[in-house]
Amino acid sequence: MLHKNTFQAFVITAVTFLFALSSNAQQTEKVFLSGKDFEHPVQWDFYCTEGNNSKTWTKINVPSQWELEGFGEYTYGRWYKELNQKEPSKEEGLYKYEFEVPANYKGKEILIAFGGAMTDTEVKINGKLAGEIHQGGFYEFKYDISSLMKFGTKNTLEFHVWKQSSNKSVNAAERRADWWLFGGIYRPVWLEVSPKTQIQHIAVNPKMDGSITIDMNLKNISKNAVVEAALKGINGENFQTFSFPIKAKSTKETIAAQWKGIKPWNPETPILYTLELTLKQNGAVVHQLDKKIGFRTLEFKKKDGIYVNGTKIVMKGINRHSFWPEGGRSTSKRISVLDGQLLKDMNMNAVRGHYPPDEHFMEVCDSLGFFVLNELAGWQNSYDTKTGTKLATEMITRDVNHPSLIIWDNGNEGGWNYDVDKVFAENDPQKRIVIHPWSDFDGWDTHHYPTYLTGMHRFNSGENVFFPTEFMHGTYDNGHGAALEDFWTRYKQSPLFAGGFMWAMLDEAVFRSDWKGEAKFDSKGSLAADGILGPHREKEGSYYTVKEVWAPIQFLPKQVTETFDGSFLISNDYLFSNLNSCTMEYKIMKSDADVLYTNGISKEIASGKIDIPSIEPGETRKINFAVPANFAEGDVLSITAHDHFGKEIYTWTWPIHKAKFYASKFLVSKVTKVKATVTRNGNQVVLSGDNVTVTLDSTTGEILSVKNASNVIPLTNGPRPIGMKAKLNGVQVSQEGENAVCTVTYSGGLNSIKWIMCPDGRFKMEVFCLKNAENAGGFDGAYFEDKINSFGITFSFPEKEVTGIKWFGRGPYHVWKNRIKGTTYGVWEKNYNTTITGESFENLVYPEFKGYHANLLGANLKAGASSFKVFSESDNLFLRLFTPDLPKNGFPGSNPQPAFPEGDISFMYEIPAMRDFKPLEQQGPESQPTNIRIKKGDDGISMNLWFDFR
Repeated sequence: MLHKNTFQAFVITAVTFLFALSSNAQQTEKVFLSGKDFEHPVQWDFYCTEGNNSKTWTKINVPSQWELEGFGEYTYGRWYKELNQKEPSKEEGLYKYEFEVPANYKGKEILIAFGGAMTDTEVKINGKLAGEIHQGGFYEFKYDISSLMKFGTKNTLEFHVWKQSSNKSVNAAERRADWWLFGGIYRPVWLEVSPKTQIQHIAVNPKMDGSITIDMNLKNISKNAVVEAALKGINGENFQTFSFPIKAKSTKETIAAQWKGIKPWNPETPILYTLELTLKQNGAVVHQLDKKIGFRTLEFKKKDGIYVNGTKIVMKGINRHSFWPEGGRSTSKRISVLDGQLLKDMNMNAVRGHYPPDEHFMEVCDSLGFFVLNELAGWQNSYDTKTGTKLATEMITRDVNHPSLIIWDNGNEGGWNYDVDKVFAENDPQKRIVIHPWSDFDGWDTHHYPTYLTGMHRFNSGENVFFPTEFMHGTYDNGHGAALEDFWTRYKQSPLFAGGFMWAMLDEAVFRSDWKGEAKFDSKGSLAADGILGPHREKEGSYYTVKEVWAPIQFLPKQVTETFDGSFLISNDYLFSNLNSCTMEYKIMKSDADVLYTNGISKEIASGKIDIPSIEPGETRKINFAVPANFAEGDVLSITAHDHFGKEIYTWTWPIHKAKFYASKFLVSKVTKVKATVTRNGNQVVLSGDNVTVTLDSTTGEILSVKNASNVIPLTNGPRPIGMKAKLNGVQVSQEGENAVCTVTYSGGLNSIKWIMCPDGRFKMEVFCLKNAENAGGFDGAYFEDKINSFGITFSFPEKEVTGIKWFGRGPYHVWKNRIKGTTYGVWEKNYNTTITGESFENLVYPEFKGYHANLLGANLKAGASSFKVFSESDNLFLRLFTPDLPKNGFPGSNPQPAFPEGDISFMYEIPAMRDFKPLEQQGPESQPTNIRIKKGDDGISMNLWFDFR
């Protein structure tokens, strides 16, 4: 850490060095007084009036949120509702900092700029006010301090920051909200040093044809002034330079030009250029301004859609808070890049926030390619007109030139002020539309959390362009992936659908510097645990579901078998790109036969490229590849696609064989000379083979005990039926060749269970359900049951014994009935963990261990001496591994998971769906319970499992 005097000397040297070495001294210099971000801060003097570490002068990192630095009190914005507090914390912060600037800055314009401070901020330079107190915590603001500066000697900065505003509308808009409330100077502070004669600000309107208009604010223009407009490509390409005469004393001018050979910006090819504006007087350069821009044409057609470069768009978006657990709202360019890459990896093309994000995040959106909805804060309450006008102007001034920004939001969920709407058009030459998120306003329907059947002149029979700015609410990973495919498929059927934005990107668990003990991260229970990512960007299961559902390449359903012909139908879900710009390759994966017994692996036995023909957006065409001769030797077909940047779009997988093949392959058998035996002693049936003995209760049909040569395997209290009735009728034992057999018959939904013990100790269970109508339920010729959430069989097993699992099937994340996409076939392994999604922030291990796992083909449940293996001869079987723990701190209505059936280890054909923000009945068909109908003569349903207790 630098001593203050040492740092002052460093600042003097750095400022002088920057000025002396500038290749163009007429450019505006940006000199940081704080650090550039919270990860590279500078220490200032600080005094906090209340709460932790208050009432004494000390040091604080700038930028930062003072709570994260150990000062004041943490406050969540629902203090007045769920948290039932009388008022939020109201501490104030006093900042001091000394610096010097070189004498040759005299005669220049010097502004002091704040990226953001929460919330009322008073600024003094050398004891004098820089201007009126700034109100509003999410906006960049500046003061002209040229007349207050001392050159070549010390200058003293003093800042007074109030956590709560004296303006009631600011508190209502920003401080009564469903997010964390922080205090402090949380974005950088810097000086802008410019010539007195200058281009103050520009607002551009660059179109896809290379034409541009530029609105300029000018200052101190004298005679014989011109502005030259030049353009450079990202690789240094130079374009024509245009020159425009400027009238003396002019303060506003609009110039227009058109460059040839321009490539337009869109989120799939986000091409940027550098616009260079040079102000000259009498031939001499007096000021130069550079701005990165993208050329694209926006069209907003009511009762039709939103068009970019002539293409009607569909936004695949998410809502994002500017947040990091150890920084609060103070973030960094590193975090912005990380977030942008994660969103791109999920195949998203749009993002929205509840306030202007960091400028470096806007730059990331420009360069990586996102549609941005930029919002004036106002969570269910609005700013007054004077304040809203000022803050909207500050937001527009900072962000108007970003090509990624396509829509302005005025407030959120009732937090809009109609009188502020006009401010956007007055300051934005691109005339982007202004929406009121959640409302049907001015032809743009942004209805929040629509149901699957949303209608009544909204979606079903509506006439306005529909794009919910919040949907698929993700508390505890409930509703991002769950039901998304249903919603998305239905909404895309409407030509008026323009996309949607899920809530939200992050679990906002803040680091509590004031908490003692091990627990340090606080999401205020379920209030802020809405993310598809953990607070440090840990990937929850829905991350991969969204990645598959929103992939720009969609495979039409096809079953792969040993006779596969190498063809698929694929659709292009891009907006602008032909699929032949992507690459695709296949792999045939083969697993060792003993892979679930040993450290065996899956290996590639064949691979190759797949040529993608010309497939324009919206088209479906066939792809083919030559099936290798050893295809049927493989277990899994894997196809991976990459976009033209080399980013993986998704990897799709298909099993090559049916379950019975894998059971035969992976279940180890051995030759023995002794037959298996079965004996009946009172109420017990004992089946023995090699060193395995299984004892059944003949009064219940359930397993009493399992033993091998040296251990007891505690798989008991089953099989019990799930989702069907069963009454034991009788038990029969028999010898079938070398195998010993016990058959248990039932009346009800369960017909019979046949137990087969093989001589080498392999143990098979054959379950028959709903085999004929009379036995199934006694209904007149048919057995019919609806609203079935769970269907299968279950056992008890002590969770404390378990250390992990290795399995072949879909993985690695657990699933719900309506969230199976995003899992892929292969051999997976994970250690036991007790992760509570959205709450276990001190030890957030993903994938979660417990829950339902799709398409079980074989598994090795690792539990020390109690370990056992199971193999399925039945396709489409779910493995239930225990019951995930419920969150301990959730508020009522958070609905963390549906109820689990009894037992610990279950094998099921039907599992529950996860609800979204809405009840299941308001979601799509894949979220609904199942109907089962069995008629007389039907074979019913079977489930065949092999257990290996050896």
